[in-house]
Amino acid sequence: MLDANLKQQLTAYLQHVTQPIELTASFDDRPASAELRELLSEIVELSDKITLIESEDDTERKPSFRVNRKGADMGIRFAGIPMGHEFTSLVLALLQAGGHPSKTDAETIEQIKGLQGSFEFITYISLSCQNCPDVVQALNLMAVLNPNVRHTMVDGALFQEEVEAQKIMAVPTVYLNGQEFGQGRMTLKEILNKVDSGAQAKAAARLADKDPYDVLIVGGGPAGAAAAIYAARKGVRTGVLSERFGGQVMDTMAIENFISVKETEGPKLAAALEEHVKQYDVDIMDGFRAEALVPGDMAEIKVAGGGSLKAKSVIIATGARWREMNVPGEREYRGKGVAYCPHCDGPLFKGKRVAVIGGGNSGVEAAIDLAGIVGHVTLLEFADALRADAVLQAKLKSMPNVTIHTMAQSTEVTGADGKVNGLTYTDRTTGQSHHVELEGIFVQIGLLPNTDWLKGTVDLSKFGEIEINPRCETNVPGVFAAGDATTVPYKQIVIAMGEGSKAALTAFDHLIRSSAPAEAATA
Repeated sequence: MLDANLKQQLTAYLQHVTQPIELTASFDDRPASAELRELLSEIVELSDKITLIESEDDTERKPSFRVNRKGADMGIRFAGIPMGHEFTSLVLALLQAGGHPSKTDAETIEQIKGLQGSFEFITYISLSCQNCPDVVQALNLMAVLNPNVRHTMVDGALFQEEVEAQKIMAVPTVYLNGQEFGQGRMTLKEILNKVDSGAQAKAAARLADKDPYDVLIVGGGPAGAAAAIYAARKGVRTGVLSERFGGQVMDTMAIENFISVKETEGPKLAAALEEHVKQYDVDIMDGFRAEALVPGDMAEIKVAGGGSLKAKSVIIATGARWREMNVPGEREYRGKGVAYCPHCDGPLFKGKRVAVIGGGNSGVEAAIDLAGIVGHVTLLEFADALRADAVLQAKLKSMPNVTIHTMAQSTEVTGADGKVNGLTYTDRTTGQSHHVELEGIFVQIGLLPNTDWLKGTVDLSKFGEIEINPRCETNVPGVFAAGDATTVPYKQIVIAMGEGSKAALTAFDHLIRSSAPAEAATA
C-alpha cells in the first residue's frame, strides 16, 4: 500500500508519537478489507507505539477501524481506506491520539474541551475531494480533545448503498446525531460556531478590543495573502480578516500555471500562503465575514454576528464564488445532484449520467475528469463554440462517452424523490426545447465577485466588480482593492498575487502621505 518514500516520511512523523495507540479494525471478505489490513499492518511496523487489534464482533461498517490512545476513549473511526487526500487526516489522527499537540490556538482548544452534551458526527467523503480533509481533521481533533465528541469518516465510494439510502450526492456531507449538519468545506471555527451557541457572537465582540490597524485586509486568498506580506514587510500594523484563509484556491484541484511551480493543488498552495503570512507580524482573524464598510479617516469594517474593526487603510480582497445558472430547480437540488466541484463530488456519480454546464477551461476540464468516472457526460455551452484551450477541446472530443451541445441555454433542473433526474435546455439556434435524463449536473460557468456587502459604498461595475485604477485605488480614499473581486481582467492566482502586492504598496504610500501633514504640524 505504501511506497518506500511514503513509509520513510510516515516513519519520521510517527517519531512524534509519545503515547501508545491502538487501532481496532473490523474487516469483511471484500477486497477493500484486505487493502485496509495491509495498510494498517504496514503502519504498525513503522512504530513500536502502535498496535493493531482485529475485532470479530464489531458490527460497525466494514472495513473500518478506530484510532484510540490506549486507556482512553477517543471517538475517531475511519470507515474505508484513508488514502488520497485523506491520508493526511489519518496521519494527524495518529499524531494527536499519540500525544502530539495540535497547532490549533489555545483558546479554540479550550472551547472544544468545554463542549457539553453528546455529539455523534458522521462525515461522508470521497478520496478525491480536496474539501473533505479539513472537515474530517477538524472533527477528529474535537474527538481527541473531548470524549463527548465521536466522529466517523465514511468513504462514499466504498459504502455506496448507505450513500444512496441517505440521498447524499455531494461531499463532504456531515451528519450530527442523525440529522444533516452541513455540506461543503467547513473550518473548525465554523463547526464550533454551529455547535457552541453564542460562540460566534462572543468572538465577534472580542474584535472591538483590538487596536486600529494601519492596513486591514479583508479576504485571505492569494490577493489578501500577498497584500498582508507586503504590508507587514513595511513594518506597519497589519491585520487579515477572512471567512476562510485560502479563499477559492482551497476549491481548486490542479494548478499547473503558477509560474516556477510545475504543478500543485489548491489546498497545498493555500497552506503555503498561510505559512508565509505567519512568518510576519500579521494578525490573522479567520472565520469572520465582513458585512459593511464605513468609510472615514479611520475606516470601519463591521463583522457578521456583531463587532467591528478599524483601520487607517483597508484593502478589499474578498475574491469570487461560483456563478449559478439561476434556473428553476438549481437551488432546490443543490447537493442532491447539482454540484460545483467535479473533483469532490465526481466519485459519487460513478457509472451515472451527468451534465457539465460551461465550455471554458473549467467546464471542459471537468468534463474530461468526469468522463473517466461516470457513464456519460453531456456538456452544454451557451455560445456557438467551446472557449477552452485547443488542447483541452481535442482531448474532450476524443472521449467516446461525451456529447457536446453548443448554443444550448439551460432552462430548468428537474428532479424527483429529492434527487436530480434531468435537465431541460433550449437550442438557441432552433428555439426547440430538449430534456436530458441524468443524475448529476456540474455547473462551471465562471465566477461572481463577493461584493454584495459593498453596494452603495464603493463604485461597482455592472458585473459587481470593484472599480479600481492601475494603483488599486477605489473611489473611496484609503480604501483599496485587489484580486478577483475587482475589474482587473483575467482572474488568475498569479495576477491576484501581483494585484495584492500592488495594493499594499499603494496603501503604504497613502499612509505616508496622509501622516505627513500631521507630522509637519508637530515639528
